Amino acid sequence: MLFDRAGRVRGAAQREFQQHFPLPGWVEHDAEEIWRSQLDAIAETLASAGVDGQAVAAIGITNQRETTLVWDRATGEPLHRAIVWQDRRTTAMCEQLRAAGHEPLVSARTGLLLDPYFSATKLRWLLDHVPGARERARRGELAFGTIDTWLVWKLSGGRLHVTDASNASRTLLYDIHRGEWDEELLALFDIPREVLPTVGNSSGPIGETDRQWLGAPTLIGGMAGDQQAATFGQACLTPGMAKCTYGTGCFMLMNTGHKPMVSAHRLLTTVAWRLDERLSYALEGGVFMGGAIVQWLRDGLGIIHSSAEVEALAATVPDSGGVTLIPAFVGLGAPWWQPDARAALVGMTRGTGRGHIARAALDAIALQCAELFAAMERDSSLRLTQLRVDGGAARNDLLMQIQADVLGVPVVRPQVTETTAQGAAYLAGLAVGFWRSPEECAAGWRSERSFEPAITDSARRTRLEHWRHEVGRIVR
Repeated sequence: MLFDRAGRVRGAAQREFQQHFPLPGWVEHDAEEIWRSQLDAIAETLASAGVDGQAVAAIGITNQRETTLVWDRATGEPLHRAIVWQDRRTTAMCEQLRAAGHEPLVSARTGLLLDPYFSATKLRWLLDHVPGARERARRGELAFGTIDTWLVWKLSGGRLHVTDASNASRTLLYDIHRGEWDEELLALFDIPREVLPTVGNSSGPIGETDRQWLGAPTLIGGMAGDQQAATFGQACLTPGMAKCTYGTGCFMLMNTGHKPMVSAHRLLTTVAWRLDERLSYALEGGVFMGGAIVQWLRDGLGIIHSSAEVEALAATVPDSGGVTLIPAFVGLGAPWWQPDARAALVGMTRGTGRGHIARAALDAIALQCAELFAAMERDSSLRLTQLRVDGGAARNDLLMQIQADVLGVPVVRPQVTETTAQGAAYLAGLAVGFWRSPEECAAGWRSERSFEPAITDSARRTRLEHWRHEVGRIVR
């Protein structure tokens, strides 16, 4: 996406790439395919805007934070397909580490839990299972990165092996208090330090691209994990402000300022961004299956032909007719953290139809998010007064109304719903003075529509209690 100084989208393009599922619970991406998809999207974006690469002041990159890749420093070739954030192959490894009593140390240093979601066990799996990988890593022949690091490496022709603090904070290897890689955690996961990238600011001159990609060397000015970039793009710059991004998963972040807050409800404490060497923090809750539930309705059940059809189908019924969908297709995230939990569709009768299942799917997305925001409020003692939303599924008016109903606060959709990309653009623009301050970026945020709660407090409590009861039935 290409943004101008007013924060308006001047050009955009996207490329879908293949998802690989080699075994149950395993999810992989082809890193070279991701790279090619980005080059194609860049070219199409510039063409749609009617400009060439020399019009670009700076590049910002945002990415799936935990997706893990190792490549050869000399050739740039990946050793294995990237292991995606949804992948659960390291569940047993996490359980062993937890049983050995290591989770308190990990949580204290990183703000995270021992879960296959995060990068360290994925990286350890690659070093264990690719022949000779760990020895080559110790010799400095291999590079580890999340997708931000991989794209900067490719854009710079292999000159830059870097990440930012927001991405580093998702690896289980980064001390979020001291702001550096942690030697004790590296030893715990048996990760050679030589394989790690340098950690920098989320906004700042990172380096230049090779001339061949945009026709001239172009500054890379910003890097941030997708959820942190969306939080910045939503202008959630002060403590208590919160956003939810509805993508494949749903990710909620609440800004907690410059001091990390420890969660009593198994939420994550994460770095929001690092600006001018100073860390800002957030509480985070992640729903693994958000828009992916709608994809399942389309690809798995075949009850819709496109994801956009789900709203109209769900609107054919006034409610789910007692049907509840627990979307634990890849386990449950916060606050349950049950990687072995599996999905369930309950409460069906002979009168259940496609519309009820579609409605239950939208309910499931909204109820998972409401449960997490309730925990955030208790942890932070900050009252949620408004939720800013973005991502593809935020365009679903019915889903947004259900979300407002079960939260009990207004849900506000901005004019630009691709705030993940917008946040990356803001971080890049700040690095070159395109925008002078975060506050100037925030001034460009505009509401498109506000969804107000339309059910009683009693009805809201009943729905949440029923949801927790049904989820509790599938949790060990």
